[in-house]
Amino acid sequence: MEQSLRGGLSLLLSGFGFWSHDIGGFEDTSTADVYKRWCAFGLLSSHSRLHGSTSYRVPWLYDEEAVDVLRFFTNLKMRLMPYLYRAAVQAHTEGVPTMRAMALEFPEDRTCLYLDRQYMLGDDLLVAPVMNDRGVGEYYLPKGRWTNFFTNEQRDGGGWQEDVCGYCDIPLWVRPGSVIALGSRDDTPEYDYADDVTFRVYAPEDGEESGTEVYGTDGELKLRLTVRRQDGLITLSCIGEGTYTVELIGITGLSVQGAAMEVQKDRTVLAGCQSEMAVRIKEGRS
Repeated sequence: MEQSLRGGLSLLLSGFGFWSHDIGGFEDTSTADVYKRWCAFGLLSSHSRLHGSTSYRVPWLYDEEAVDVLRFFTNLKMRLMPYLYRAAVQAHTEGVPTMRAMALEFPEDRTCLYLDRQYMLGDDLLVAPVMNDRGVGEYYLPKGRWTNFFTNEQRDGGGWQEDVCGYCDIPLWVRPGSVIALGSRDDTPEYDYADDVTFRVYAPEDGEESGTEVYGTDGELKLRLTVRRQDGLITLSCIGEGTYTVELIGITGLSVQGAAMEVQKDRTVLAGCQSEMAVRIKEGRS
């Protein structure tokens, strides 16, 4: 699995926009442990396939847990389709690969020049596949305040990290100041990505701006969300056609204009969103 990722990152740095690999490896038959770890890696790739030379790669030939793991990460990928399709459009129009070596996204960070066991999936998701039978994910976070995609835990980057991961887990971290578009379906990749999309806003630092786009499967722009933060006020502007909800991750809202607001434990949810919104927030870290 390590060698597959190294080879893939080399290919992607050579001008290719997309890359995939054989989940479980091409030759022979992997252990159930390797297969389950590879499912997480494989579904967080530009495209995913169960394929091998002499044995079937279907999960139920390994064990029931393998079925659960493959289902979990397949469901995740289906919800990530608006985000992944945006990365695909970027690859087509700008030549930037969907899966990126860390050095490509963080050229000023010298540590990233040598990293070949983790990668950026699109602009904003850092993926670090678990490469050992101890279930320990070892990876590097560049500087900034990163957020765990699954738990919303926040960590300051600029150093090495180590996590113990179950099979339905993988180090998956959201870049500081990102906006991630999540689709409404987890059972198929073929749906209207702009219909009932959820924008997860990992709020920019004070004085900064961020945003994202949602494209249709015809490659045409459907929605664009722009987020600005200034002096305790987050303003959101959305243009295009579609229905959406906004989740401000790690942010406590105090008041809102242009939407209905619900403050939850680790986020503030905006529903009934208008094209222009403003949220007064509680300053400081959650």
